[in-house]
Amino acid sequence: MNAPSTILVTGGAGFIGSHACAELLDHGYELIVVDNYSNSTPQVFARVERIAGRFVGTVYELDIRDRHALSAVFDRHSVDAVVHFAALKAVGESTRMPVEYYDTNVGGTTTLLRAMHEHGVRHLVFSSSCSLYGDGDGGPLSEGAPVRPTNPYAASKAACEKILADVCRRVPGFTVLSLRYFNPVGAHPSGLLGEEPCGTPDNLMPYLAQVAIGKLDRLHVFGDDWATPDGTAVRDYLHVMDTVEAHRIALEHLGDSPGMHEYNLGVGKGSSVLEVAAAFGEACGRPIPYDIAPRRPGDVRELVADATAVARDWGWRPTRNLADMCRDAWRFQRLNPSGHAGSARQADRKK
Repeated sequence: MNAPSTILVTGGAGFIGSHACAELLDHGYELIVVDNYSNSTPQVFARVERIAGRFVGTVYELDIRDRHALSAVFDRHSVDAVVHFAALKAVGESTRMPVEYYDTNVGGTTTLLRAMHEHGVRHLVFSSSCSLYGDGDGGPLSEGAPVRPTNPYAASKAACEKILADVCRRVPGFTVLSLRYFNPVGAHPSGLLGEEPCGTPDNLMPYLAQVAIGKLDRLHVFGDDWATPDGTAVRDYLHVMDTVEAHRIALEHLGDSPGMHEYNLGVGKGSSVLEVAAAFGEACGRPIPYDIAPRRPGDVRELVADATAVARDWGWRPTRNLADMCRDAWRFQRLNPSGHAGSARQADRKK
């Protein structure tokens, strides 16, 4: 197939989804977006349009588990490919709400697949996760590493991949590019888009940002007895802009060969919780206070990517480092203390 031109983006108001919309619009794609705003806000689209200099396109408020509403979107639009972000995504929360995670992540994906199949759409870029590898046992993980999830979020992503692989085997011409990204963080360099979770953040970078701005008192570090250099858990952090560039490049490769193809996205270097906290302190100009808490259920020691496959096949490599991630996340937090619904300045006026 030629590179698709009209893309359905599920979860397009979310953290990664909104950045992806800006990236795709900037490269000439036409978008149809669906989101139920369970962890996002529709105000984000005005900011996407300011960045891209174009209208987002048609936006539908719906839950992708709603079969009839989703099918109606495909009835109204000629869709070339789907980029599927819509999901619940917090490891800790998934251990407290396993049924909701399976229902949303797996049920939403199967409903989407049914609508695609009924409307002859055969190309999908899937938002997967490094968490399906479980505890990586140290060292960079390739796509051939064992899949052994340790929490419901990870298990839901692994289940989706199994379903997608089976559909690819049984439906001629069906193609899925599953992007297993490690830990996307940061924000758009304009300060207009960033991560704005509802309630208390479950992920490290937005939590750090809220401590730095004074919304939260201190960071809770979950465990200092891991077998790592400083005792805290290690992750491979990836700038959200590098992440969405990979999604845009994936669309250009949907025609390479049919079937299911998995790719890791990461920088190939891990950073501990305390290292990230120190880097964020450098970005905001003050130390981040923290205390040590017990390990969380479902957490693992270390996850670091071997992303050589995507570099070899597509030429994609991340170009931004941890300092860039912290700088951009802090800029978004500082310029948007009330989130996307509040006012934001176009450029930094103060350091």
